[in-house]
Amino acid sequence: MNNTTTVVERKARIFNIQKYNMYDGPGLRTIVFFKGCPLRCQWCSNPESQLVGPQVMFKEKQCVNCGGCIPVCPVNIHRMSAEGVHIVDRDKDCLGCKACEEACPQNALAIIGEMKSIAELIEIVEEDKMFYDTSGGGLTIGGGEVLMQPDAAVSLLTACKQRGINTAIETCGYARPKVIEKIAKCTDLFLFDVKHMNSERHFELTGVRNEMILENLQWLLENRYNVRIRMPLLKGVNDGEKEISELVEFLKEYQFLKNFKGVDLLPYHKMGVNKYNQLEVEYPIQGDPKLSDTDLENIENYIKKFDFPVAVIRH
Repeated sequence: MNNTTTVVERKARIFNIQKYNMYDGPGLRTIVFFKGCPLRCQWCSNPESQLVGPQVMFKEKQCVNCGGCIPVCPVNIHRMSAEGVHIVDRDKDCLGCKACEEACPQNALAIIGEMKSIAELIEIVEEDKMFYDTSGGGLTIGGGEVLMQPDAAVSLLTACKQRGINTAIETCGYARPKVIEKIAKCTDLFLFDVKHMNSERHFELTGVRNEMILENLQWLLENRYNVRIRMPLLKGVNDGEKEISELVEFLKEYQFLKNFKGVDLLPYHKMGVNKYNQLEVEYPIQGDPKLSDTDLENIENYIKKFDFPVAVIRH
């Protein structure tokens, strides 16, 4: 089997494809969302991205308890309670066949996570090449975490590069250095998350420590790969002067490198809350740690004092 055939046949598990995006990389972009993530960020707006396998999303209010999904499920995930109410058995693993989704007359079920070949993904991405060429856009791989499917990611990124399509990835940076090095060769821009500079606090918020993340970030910057830092901001969590100044201090060493592209500030939002409900998972954030416009302006101005390019990105 030659390399071209291998690339075409290789597959990635994805959970969404979004076209005409203008926030995640330069120009107009198509985002392919890879499923699976090693982190469990408390503010995650894509909880359906965390597990690698397919999952059932259930809109309870739309369900009429008809039971049509029960006989078509090969692993008996769906059942009726004694009271005649539809129940999703979360202890069983969905196969991703979508039979229940197709059988539901109310669109109350959606199976998230499907395997797509690299050839299929390239075809979708190439549909808008004209817009990439005129806007300086291209492909961005998001997630979840692209580094959990490195071979598929490299195949897709390489295929796009061969077709003259700009490539970017959104990443938490949590992977073995060899994975970072492999993907860097076919990536034009890293949108690299820095969630907290303190490793203990990072562990409390995400479930992993940050030493490997910061080492990978340093390697990318020192080896002249294009990096733009992205910092999700939550009131009382990582928006204080101490947290921001620690980030600035870390980046000052690289601020005059051409490949350091600046900092994006990502204010907290609640757009993913309904997804938690559909997965029947408790939303981890208590209260509303949303920053005011004044808060964001103050942080932006503080970073600008150090001559870093900085922007507030509101999705």
